[in-house]
Amino acid sequence: MDNKKISDINLYDLLGVSIEAEQTEIRKAYRKRALECHPDKNPDNPKAAERFHELSKALEILTDATARTAYDKVVKAKKAAELRTKQLDSKRQKLKDELEQRERAALHKLQASTPYSTVRKSDEELLQDQIERLRREGSKLLEEEQRTMREQLQRSFADRQPKTATFDSAQHRIKIRWKADKKDESNGGYTRDILTQYLKKYGEIVALVINGKKPGRAMVELKTREACDMVLAYEHGSPTNPLEFEWVTAPKQEQQATIGTTNVSTRDYEDLVMRKLRQAEERKRLIEQMMKDENDDE
Repeated sequence: MDNKKISDINLYDLLGVSIEAEQTEIRKAYRKRALECHPDKNPDNPKAAERFHELSKALEILTDATARTAYDKVVKAKKAAELRTKQLDSKRQKLKDELEQRERAALHKLQASTPYSTVRKSDEELLQDQIERLRREGSKLLEEEQRTMREQLQRSFADRQPKTATFDSAQHRIKIRWKADKKDESNGGYTRDILTQYLKKYGEIVALVINGKKPGRAMVELKTREACDMVLAYEHGSPTNPLEFEWVTAPKQEQQATIGTTNVSTRDYEDLVMRKLRQAEERKRLIEQMMKDENDDE
């Protein structure tokens, strides 16, 4: 959807619901279709990740009252324009196109010479404003749905994987790469918030750092081995600028761990928890140091 205009996509058809659908119906339709097209279930379909992203965007817009109103207004206006166009013969259509071209040129000239606050925004611009708002704020409902889906995927993924010993996330971080020019202020379209949106659906992010010196580079530490495995297997980021993931230090293939009884006391457990808390503050600094060392090596 990154290379498409949202107003050119019928989000209702995408989810398989009517324009009058209630929020509960939209959520149910999203859950069903998103699970069907998830890359986990479509390993040979390169469009699966893109469709999953489109469905998420549809849920985000159609379950937000203000954004949905803006989207509906644009879609209805386009349908009305299409209907009028069909009723015009070719000669009148040509005159209409010329008129619209002159109107667009006049509007552009007006916008160039008039203070921004005094120019009335078009329906398309208002819809884009709402999309940008959702991107900044994030959708709690979308997060909730993706968390539920993540739990389902994790359960099914874990059932297919051999049991391993305790996973130390600090020892097994993941490098992230994407295309980004040094002069590109958008860093290839990826910010920390955008990377977080892509990654958090797989599990808890312990730390995420973007390389400040080298464009198109970042490093992430995920809490569980399952989350790391799913990111490496399924996540591709934006279809227009895919993400590449690679272990900094890959975990060894471990034998199945045995779980037995221990004599660990409550005090020992509390000491372990305190050590973990103290270590948490060090994680970001350690990742930044690793990235600095990597830059020096290159």
